[in-house]
Amino acid sequence: MAGKDFYVDLHIHTYYSDGAFSPEEVVSYAQKSGLTAIAITDHDTVDGIEEAVESGKKHNIEVISGIELSAEYGETNKTEMHILGYYVDWKSTKFKDTLDIFKNARTERAKEIFSKLEKIGIKLNPEGLIASVGKKVIGRLHFAKELIANGIVASVQEAFQKYLAADQVAYVPKYSITPKQAIDLIIDAGGIPVLAHPYYGHYNNMDVIKKLADDGLQGIEVWHNKHPEHVVRKLLAITDELNLIATGGSDCHGIYGNQETPLIGKIKVPYSVIETLEKKKQKI
Repeated sequence: MAGKDFYVDLHIHTYYSDGAFSPEEVVSYAQKSGLTAIAITDHDTVDGIEEAVESGKKHNIEVISGIELSAEYGETNKTEMHILGYYVDWKSTKFKDTLDIFKNARTERAKEIFSKLEKIGIKLNPEGLIASVGKKVIGRLHFAKELIANGIVASVQEAFQKYLAADQVAYVPKYSITPKQAIDLIIDAGGIPVLAHPYYGHYNNMDVIKKLADDGLQGIEVWHNKHPEHVVRKLLAITDELNLIATGGSDCHGIYGNQETPLIGKIKVPYSVIETLEKKKQKI
C-alpha cells in the first residue's frame, strides 16, 4: 500500500463526540479527498468506529480504531492535555466500561453548564439537549450549537468566547485523569499512545515530552492543521531524539467558520506512518 501518493488522516472526530459528521460522512469525505486510510479519534468514546469500519469496506478506505483521551498535567496550574490512542481494542468490555465513567461525568458536567447559563438568564432545555445527543458524548460544542439555535449567539466561536471557554462564566472543567493514566489505559486496551497537537496544546516542552515517553508514550502528532512548518521540524527532531513515532492528522470536527470544505485530507501525512504504527502494534 505504501507509496508517495498514498496519504492518511489520523485525527478525525464524528458526531459521536464533538464532530459534525456521521462516521459514514467522514469516510465519504475521506474518499473524495483521495485518502487511503483514516483514524476515528473521538473524545473518550469508540462508539463511532464500527460504523466507520463498515463504511470503509464499501468505499475502500482503511479505518483505524482510535480515541482521544483528555488528561491534565502540572502540579499547580494544571493544563489540559490530549492523548491519542491508535489500534485500541474498541470491542473490549473493560475498555468500554472505563469510557462509560467518562461519559457519565460529561453528563453531570453538562448539567452544571445548564445551571451556570440559567444563573445568567439563559434558559435552555436540558432534557431535550441530552436526549438529542443520545448515546453520543455530550460536550461544549453541543451547547454552542444549542445557543445558536436559540438565537443567543451567531456562531460557535462567539458561544465559546462569551460563555464556554475556560475563562468564561459557563465553563465547567471536564472529568480528568493524568497523562500517565491515559497512556496506561490506551496500552491496556492494546493501543499505541500518541501525544496530540503539542504545539496547539502548548505542551511542546522537551522535558514534558521526555517524561511522557518515560511513562510509555509511543508517538507525537507532528503534522496538525495548527502546526506551522517550523514546529513540524522541531517535533520531528524530538521524535528522532526520543525514538518516537511521528503521526499526523487534520483534527477535523466538521465545517466551521469560513471553511467551504472539511479539513479531512488537508494535512498530507504519508501512508508510511501507518506502516510504522502497525510494526509497533505487532510488538505489543
